[in-house]
Amino acid sequence: RDRVGVPRPGAHQPAEVVGSVLHRIGLDIGPMPAHPAGEVTLWEVRFPRVVLAILVGAALGCSGALLQGIFANPLAEPGVIGVSSGAAVGASAVIVLGGAFSSGWSLAWAALLSGLVTTFLVYAMSRSGGRTEVVTVILTGVAVNAMAGGLIAFFTFIANPAARDQIVFWQLGSLGGATWDIVGVVAPLTVVGVAVAIVLAPKLDVLALGESVARHLGVDVERVRQVAIVAVTVLVSGAVAFTGIIMFVGLVVPHLMRLALGPAHRVLMFASVLGGAVVLLAADLAPAPSFPTPICRSACSPHSSAVRCSSGCCGAPAPSRAGGREQILVHLSHRFARSAARAPQPARTIRARCRDTARHRDPVAARRT
Repeated sequence: RDRVGVPRPGAHQPAEVVGSVLHRIGLDIGPMPAHPAGEVTLWEVRFPRVVLAILVGAALGCSGALLQGIFANPLAEPGVIGVSSGAAVGASAVIVLGGAFSSGWSLAWAALLSGLVTTFLVYAMSRSGGRTEVVTVILTGVAVNAMAGGLIAFFTFIANPAARDQIVFWQLGSLGGATWDIVGVVAPLTVVGVAVAIVLAPKLDVLALGESVARHLGVDVERVRQVAIVAVTVLVSGAVAFTGIIMFVGLVVPHLMRLALGPAHRVLMFASVLGGAVVLLAADLAPAPSFPTPICRSACSPHSSAVRCSSGCCGAPAPSRAGGREQILVHLSHRFARSAARAPQPARTIRARCRDTARHRDPVAARRT
């Protein structure tokens, strides 16, 4: 409330949020927002932000699981194929060179098209002899990301102070500009990309056995990889074009879901979609601990935040079994190492260990054997 006791239009109580939703679907239950502009603020500002956070988080989580499946690389995430850095280059170019067109939809469409072009450039440069090797795609993506970083630095250097600030804040990521029109653009892209990922899930399970085994079982590995890269490009380009670069969601969420539910991609895709939505929504809620109901932060708070700062905290220190503190990624790597150590080893390795032990205890007997 303000100084005279009138509720602010941006501050809604949870009961008012629930009551507004119930009244909108035709149920006359619960209180309505007390402020005259509260209803409009809720449906035109808060709810689009919540829905956009769910869609973008689902897109990033699904794309991370898809890339880790086709590349068989635990460090694969949407930035590997250059989507995020390419979108940042397009946005930076429009901000610096676009003049009056450096805001709103022009900026978003420039980032979207730039991300698509960068991804297809990475794929085209990594093809050799009609095939695309995983290592080649990753190395090409690293090189293109480095080039994109140089271009972003160049645009930042030549920009005026206002444009420089706009470039920096765009790269921080934000859901503050969410509208129903933006949701209408991101939602179809997310639905199509997630549907393609779910269709590819059984083939990713076969591909986990190895490329040669997958080919013998009838899987067109190159075709699957092409479709997966296109799906990831559509998912991530549509997400970062309107929200900026958001880190860690596509990397951490699939690993957490894999540790909780197992490596089967049929389940992992659904879990990554839900997990990504929850993580990004929580990242948008996190910077407002002063509100009595932080769960409703996006719907009840008038403040905005840089989502990349909150999502980056996914790598913040977390308690470990030893009682110390370690990063989540380090904890995941330790889990993978322990799993590999517990895996059954080949008979030759076991015999070699026994031979080494015998040689250490009795060198003479070891020579006789």
